[in-house]
Amino acid sequence: MTTQPNSGWQPGMKIVGPVSEMTTLDLATMASTPIYKLLIGAIVPRPIALVSTMDEAGVVNLAPFSFFNGVSSVPPCLVLSVTRRPNGAKKDTLLNIEKSGQFVVNTVADWMAEPMNHCSAEYPNGVSEMEKAGFTPLASVKVRPPRVKESPVHMECELHKLVEIGNGEVGSAVIIVGKILMMHIHAPAYENGKIKLEEIAPLSRLSGLNYGRTREIFELPRPKI
Repeated sequence: MTTQPNSGWQPGMKIVGPVSEMTTLDLATMASTPIYKLLIGAIVPRPIALVSTMDEAGVVNLAPFSFFNGVSSVPPCLVLSVTRRPNGAKKDTLLNIEKSGQFVVNTVADWMAEPMNHCSAEYPNGVSEMEKAGFTPLASVKVRPPRVKESPVHMECELHKLVEIGNGEVGSAVIIVGKILMMHIHAPAYENGKIKLEEIAPLSRLSGLNYGRTREIFELPRPKI
């Protein structure tokens, strides 16, 4: 643990920061690629979902997504956004989820960085990234797609809802809302109903080719009015 940034702050006190002049951009006048670069630079850090799915032939697809987060606890749901390929086609992850309604979100620890990144390569349809990256498949309990043994947290999911964003061109996406059926947690990371951050060593996605580790942590109690 480290100290909070402004430990002496009290309600109503002004803070001193470096923000002064702003650059204002009208996104309606910009193309998809520069907009994407702005989004991944501004919305940081982002957790990474390493998503395992399975096609009708039983081939396992494994792909990382950083437009990902939790959305509710009743029912327990998470959300991830799958964008279109550069040619406008749907990615294998989306195609598999549309057909089977099942997937597993495996969280990404810093010890998984290189093989996780390898799973983002454009392998042809029918090739298993799980095998190519050297990850170890583990049988799931309630869904067909396997889990990733090397990941510290696995969430078995069934499809809850699909939301189409855009008209299918480059930059469009489909939001996948998944209901979490089962969670599997690295045993040393689970204690008294909570997950110990230091034991799952989460890796986050930043802008460009950059990633971040979660190292400096501080507590900030909720205000009581």
